[in-house]
Amino acid sequence: MSIRGEYTRIYTLSGIWIGESESSKFWLSVLNELKNRGVMDILIASVDNLSGFSEAIAACFPDTEIQKCIVHQVRNSVRYVSYKDLKKVTIDLKPIYQACSEEVGRQRLQAFNEKWGARYPLIVRSWESNWAELSTFYKYPPELRKIIYTTNMIESYHRQLRKVTKGKSIFPNDEALLKSLYMATQDVLRKWTGRIQNWGQILLQLSVFFPERVGSSLR
Repeated sequence: MSIRGEYTRIYTLSGIWIGESESSKFWLSVLNELKNRGVMDILIASVDNLSGFSEAIAACFPDTEIQKCIVHQVRNSVRYVSYKDLKKVTIDLKPIYQACSEEVGRQRLQAFNEKWGARYPLIVRSWESNWAELSTFYKYPPELRKIIYTTNMIESYHRQLRKVTKGKSIFPNDEALLKSLYMATQDVLRKWTGRIQNWGQILLQLSVFFPERVGSSLR
């Protein structure tokens, strides 16, 4: 991202990778490639709950903070809920991730547990086991939270790619698939015109949270 101006591009694409499985070994190879191509640091990584991804990030970029996607967490939570309780549970989950601080978020998770824990213990267990990476965004201001709390943008990108691949039952090789995905990506990139408002303020916040890693770029 550019560090100048009040607005900057929200998204850019660093590469397309094809793998047979999404393991920690696969993700580590992706991250190592990015590192070899010049990515020196990642401040915050927004991820969904893919197996091995957090471990790979910790191995390659040990100082990176990880924020698991709140939208994915809510979706995974309501998988356990009966239809008659779905709306109520969804409403009662909202105060947890809308809390002003991690402490308040924990209190609201406890309140959710007291109300729903006996009926849906797997929901509470899931939030508690993933809490360390779900709660990262609490310490940041609303403008930055909005950027890191979800991976919806990459999910939208994947949907665009599936439109290209779903009509073909097989590709002759990975290179043919990669070329199709590349052409589809060019169309997607032309539509990525969104901007981050108040980027200057966000950058100053980041320079406070990460003074040794961001501050030098401002001098």
